[in-house]
Amino acid sequence: MATLVLTALGTAVGGPIGGAIGGVLGNLVDRRVLGTAGEGPRLTELAVQTSSYGTPIPQLFGTIRVAGTVIWATDLKETRGGGGGGKGQPATTTYSYSASFAVLLSARAIRRVGRIWADGRLIRGAAGDLKVKATLRVHTGGEDQPVDPLIASAEGAAPAYRGMAYLVWEDLPLAEFGNRLPSLTVEVVADDAPVSTATVAAAMVAGAAGGAATVTGFAASGSVRGVLAVLTGLEDGWWMPAGAGLRLATAGDDVRSVDDAAVGVAGLEGPARGRSIAPLDQVPRTIEIGHYEAARDYQAGLQRAVRPGPGRATQRTEMPAVLTASAAKTLADRMLARAEADRTRRTMTLGLAGMAVVPGMMVTIAGETGRWRTLDATVTGMATRLTLAPVAPTMLPATRASGGRVAAAVDAPIGATLLHVAELPPLDDTLLAAPRLTVLAGGAGAGWRQAALLWSVDGGVSWTAAGATGAAAVIGTVEAIAPVATTAVWDGAGAIVVRLARADMMLDDADDAGMVDGANLAVIGGELVQFGHAEPLGDRRWRLTRLLRARRGSDAGAAGGRFALIEPAAVRTIDLPLAAIGAEIRVLAIGVGDADPVEVRTWLTGASVRPPAPVHLHHADGVLHWTRRSRAGWRWSDGVEAPLVEETEAYRVTVTAGDVAGGDVVSDVATDRPWLAIPAMAGATVAVRQRGTWAESAPVSLRWDG
Repeated sequence: MATLVLTALGTAVGGPIGGAIGGVLGNLVDRRVLGTAGEGPRLTELAVQTSSYGTPIPQLFGTIRVAGTVIWATDLKETRGGGGGGKGQPATTTYSYSASFAVLLSARAIRRVGRIWADGRLIRGAAGDLKVKATLRVHTGGEDQPVDPLIASAEGAAPAYRGMAYLVWEDLPLAEFGNRLPSLTVEVVADDAPVSTATVAAAMVAGAAGGAATVTGFAASGSVRGVLAVLTGLEDGWWMPAGAGLRLATAGDDVRSVDDAAVGVAGLEGPARGRSIAPLDQVPRTIEIGHYEAARDYQAGLQRAVRPGPGRATQRTEMPAVLTASAAKTLADRMLARAEADRTRRTMTLGLAGMAVVPGMMVTIAGETGRWRTLDATVTGMATRLTLAPVAPTMLPATRASGGRVAAAVDAPIGATLLHVAELPPLDDTLLAAPRLTVLAGGAGAGWRQAALLWSVDGGVSWTAAGATGAAAVIGTVEAIAPVATTAVWDGAGAIVVRLARADMMLDDADDAGMVDGANLAVIGGELVQFGHAEPLGDRRWRLTRLLRARRGSDAGAAGGRFALIEPAAVRTIDLPLAAIGAEIRVLAIGVGDADPVEVRTWLTGASVRPPAPVHLHHADGVLHWTRRSRAGWRWSDGVEAPLVEETEAYRVTVTAGDVAGGDVVSDVATDRPWLAIPAMAGATVAVRQRGTWAESAPVSLRWDG
């Protein structure tokens, strides 16, 4: 580079002779200072994120994905959670960790930041929506950029990193990344439009004029010489002096005609004209181009060009630019054609007029076809010896290529949390010793994943953490529901119409055997329902038929209530103390997409620990009969009698004047048998409740007419 610059300066000051002297001096500077080769930019922008001192920070252009360098971080922040266990269960304590840190992205100001990945997982969408519960601040590198407030509060005096772009994460949760700092990659929009080689060159060297080729993005790092060399590959050109600066010359530039026919120089060593052709096996047989590809989320790609013939050498060029697969393949073909053309070298000697020919200038030779690029100009006495290389054809046909498939991360909106909380009978034959709430949650957006849970039994005075929700549930609302006709057999006449929260939520059919095994179990309010057929009605509405209602002794649901499909991965439970029965429980869910916590309130009735209401209540011959049920053994495997899982068999029989609710109590009798001798009382109502270990069942009632 010094050769070109000093040649240009020498030409401007001292004419052709000054240019030749400047070229010699510049060549010495290149070799002494820069060495024989320069380290150019490499495909390291997507390497594992580092925090090493001395790591080069690239200047970013256009749109590109980079890992960045961690420049500041706090210690991990530990948060303690958990709570007391239920009866017979130990208390549990959980620990979660978060981190605050800053990542330097670009040594040049940028416009904005797009998507962000952590260990390959998308944590910030293209719309700027965070998919983790954290705070993100982006500093674009303006000259008036302030110090980040978190860094300032932690360090006191701190740099603002003006002219450099960086981002700061505050309290990024680490549980999903193995409680360690994840490796981030960031989509950086440094310029709103594709960037030209001229823009990059001018940013690297004052007075450098690049070409017109454009790329979607470019990362300039390493030596200036290396960056300029990469730009020549994009343009298929070469640098040459232009006034006091540099210009990227191409095959389409003007040419100078030279003629050595009348030249004779006394004392000149060697022939006045010569030509050499290197063996083909010394030319790379394969040229590989490493690049970034926007269609693959700016991941690194590789395209290669292969020539026929002898040789095994492979030349790889790392192009830190965002190119399509076809553009990279065409570039590889063009570089291979240039390498083959560069086999030929030609020397010729000119007189004083040859001193006007400087390295990089394109010439034609009188009487011959073809154009030649000046590689070297050596002044000996009054003559100039030129070393030339042919200019390779640049009008090669574009080559179509594929970059392969990429499993792109789903960038879906998260939306608000949709929460359903109900006290249900156990979903298996587990006997609970404390009341339990069942929690199901989903999201208004397809990107919803989880929400943190808290509960309160004292009206919100204090809150207890309950972990996180399960997987996203299929959730919606009930628009129409038939009354419960029977709970013992399939209901083929009734139907339930539900509207799901999103169009991508689906319901499936289930056969009878699958329903016996628990398929298509849903909750409507506090009722457990199974359905065999789900018919889509359009506009997110579904008609559910072939029903099994009030499963496991649950209460009947109502229109307008919440619908949620029960799947094992979607269910979370909250165990509560026995003393909470009869109290109002408040449950909060806080998801990434929630501006405010989502709250649901429900009364704890003991439905999760009480036996189901007796059935088959009838009065005959002065005796009241009923059949007890059990909160275990729902499959009725022995075909004889439901197991008694309460500590004792006990019932309470209450007779009221009028209805059960609000009527005056006439008698209230306890018994340990499933029958009671009692005379009929006209206009009265009799209710039977089974007394369980922890709570009484709901009543089954009979009204005597009269």
